[in-house]
Amino acid sequence: MAAASRHRSSASPLALVYAALVLYASLFPFTGWRWPPGQGVSALLLLPWPPWRDPFDLWANLLGYLPLGLLLTVAVRRSGWGLLPALLLAVLGSGSMSFVSEVAQNFLPGRHPSLKDLAMNTLGALVGALLAAGLQMLGLIDRWHGLRERWFVGQSAGALALLALWPLALLFPAPVPLGLGQVGDRLRELLVDLLEGVPWAQAAYDLLAEPSVVEPLRPLSEALVLVLGLLSPCLLAYTVVEPGWRRLPLAGGALFAALAAMTMSTLLNFGPEHATAWLTPMTLPALGGATLLAALLAPLSRRVTTGLALVCLTALVALVAQAPADPYFAENLQAWELGRWARFFGLAQWIGWLWPYAAMAWLLSRLGAKA
Repeated sequence: MAAASRHRSSASPLALVYAALVLYASLFPFTGWRWPPGQGVSALLLLPWPPWRDPFDLWANLLGYLPLGLLLTVAVRRSGWGLLPALLLAVLGSGSMSFVSEVAQNFLPGRHPSLKDLAMNTLGALVGALLAAGLQMLGLIDRWHGLRERWFVGQSAGALALLALWPLALLFPAPVPLGLGQVGDRLRELLVDLLEGVPWAQAAYDLLAEPSVVEPLRPLSEALVLVLGLLSPCLLAYTVVEPGWRRLPLAGGALFAALAAMTMSTLLNFGPEHATAWLTPMTLPALGGATLLAALLAPLSRRVTTGLALVCLTALVALVAQAPADPYFAENLQAWELGRWARFFGLAQWIGWLWPYAAMAWLLSRLGAKA
């Protein structure tokens, strides 16, 4: 109980974020809402069992809800509930969320509510909940809590949740490797849609409707994005670990996660034969330099690393905002939006857009708490 009071479980914020992203992916693209023609309320609640069989779709529905069941079980257990109530709440909560999203798909053209999807989602949550129970019985979750108690300071749940989400953010195609947070074009498109036809906003509409010409980033700027993109999560981790040798494995883990996530992203879009195409002659030296710099910064105090992390994240989003949507990025993005990975589009997209800003908000909250 002392450990529980000192450390808020990172499973709780992760479960909330993951649930929101799954809902977004289930209802993407959020356009064309209308009442289904000729359908009553009772008919909408009776989900059909579709005749088609798509193994990919079945596995996607199962695996998509597995982490949710696991995270919810761990979060409920950490709140003091018993194992059986935690299992029931995780499965019933996940199943209820899946049912709501499937019913909501009735109102979206192009989306097809399915009892089969509901069944696979619930089964995936059950598998995840049982996996969490197995980890609990094996003592692995308690070992993790013990490791966290030794390695991380109190009030570290937010940072750990952000660090766990960082590799997922890298899965979404970016104009520059590790270049997270480029939301400018999408915000501009949103404002153009909102201002269209508004008489008093015609000047703003004309200004925003014509996108500005962006010059390609210079090689030095691209290298700096890589350095900042890897250094930022390292410094974020340093803010919840006391200065010393324990920070070095975290920097190495960030490097491994970046290499794995970027390779997986390229593999998903262009096939196994092109999985390492993102590794240019400039990439590895930049990543190596960032790892070395992270190692040199390991002795600094947590307050100093908090400030440095804010500086790195601010510089990162400023540089990424200047990066153009080059042909490679456009082709990569189209593969995500139009390909068979469209169901997971929202999962990585929103994390990739918002991760730097969420990290800056958390860092600012920590600085305010220490002030």
